[in-house]
Amino acid sequence: MDSEVGPLRTVLLHRPGNELKRLTPRNNDQLLFDGVPWVGRAQEEHDAFAATLTSKGVEVLLLADVLVQALEDNRARIAGVHSAVNERRLGIDLADALRSHLTSLDAPQLAQVLMTGMTFEEMPAAEGASLVRKMHLPIDFAVDPLPNLLFTRDSSVWVGDRVAITSLALPARDRETTLTDLIYAYHPRFRRTGRAYGAHSAPLEGGDVLLLAPGVIAIGVGERTTPAGAESFARSALADGLAHTVLAVPIEQERATMHLDTVCTMVDRDAVVMYPAIRHTLTAFPLRSDGNGGVRVDGPVPFLEAAAEAMGIERLRVIDTGLDTVTAEREQWDDGNNTLAVGPGLVVAYERNVETNARLEDAGVEVLRIAGSELGSGRGGPRCMSCPIDRAPLV
Repeated sequence: MDSEVGPLRTVLLHRPGNELKRLTPRNNDQLLFDGVPWVGRAQEEHDAFAATLTSKGVEVLLLADVLVQALEDNRARIAGVHSAVNERRLGIDLADALRSHLTSLDAPQLAQVLMTGMTFEEMPAAEGASLVRKMHLPIDFAVDPLPNLLFTRDSSVWVGDRVAITSLALPARDRETTLTDLIYAYHPRFRRTGRAYGAHSAPLEGGDVLLLAPGVIAIGVGERTTPAGAESFARSALADGLAHTVLAVPIEQERATMHLDTVCTMVDRDAVVMYPAIRHTLTAFPLRSDGNGGVRVDGPVPFLEAAAEAMGIERLRVIDTGLDTVTAEREQWDDGNNTLAVGPGLVVAYERNVETNARLEDAGVEVLRIAGSELGSGRGGPRCMSCPIDRAPLV
């Protein structure tokens, strides 16, 4: 896969599950949601999203299904159990008891715990006294839930025929990459897939990675991806011949612009939808091979000019979010920039971003509208909720 807009063949989604039912007004901020979603409606909206993709010939893989299939391999089960049990939180004795319990579960049951978490009152009864149990509320989490699994974009990125497992920045998302990693390592379909990025210790999230064109990658650097994460990924991609130019793009370190794809996404071979407030100030640091096994870092230079030059086009067409300053700010917050390209000039977008969608259509981009009143409570749109695994090459 070498672009954001090549015809989409296969995508990984996660249908909202019981992990969202763990969200309360007490914990939703800690778990990175702006509200407590109506889970049944979120599932209906997600089903419609998946059906929209299927209707366009896209193969939709659901994370829960492939996780269960991967967990049929005992090595995956060991990795999953290891990731779920926090000995520092539980202490040695209770951690051992929890490991023993999780090891006894079958693949579907274990997958549910890994995604949904487990409270202290849900843990099996154990012999003997436990200070850890006594000093936690029954509804406290012994295993944290993963409500942000909905956003499959962040924990892995496909470049060419390889997958990069990322490193998520915030504690609430720590275990997501472990589940993604074991899926790609042990699911029969992906077992022979090469890795594009080995050293994933520095924070890097998939929402910050845009494949602008064959050989050209943009990486946002802000709240979730650090300069070290961007540089590590860039060096790996350049060394492996997966890119000739990587653009490191500084963005504001705040929740409204947590990833590059919250302010800019590709909608056609030569076009992006972009938040107009940053159009003239967005810069980039181009990284290229120095020809001696190292990397040359230039810039900063204007992002749009650097992108067009690297892509080999005269200019990158820009379609503004919204209609005026206030509408643009509202629709950027509501993921108006966070479109998923199904093919060149064909995107999925939230229906509520009326003005942005109208601008896209005026520019010749077909918009497949989906509802997102509940899906958007975690601050993510169609691109955030999808990890493209395979796209046809651009011709």
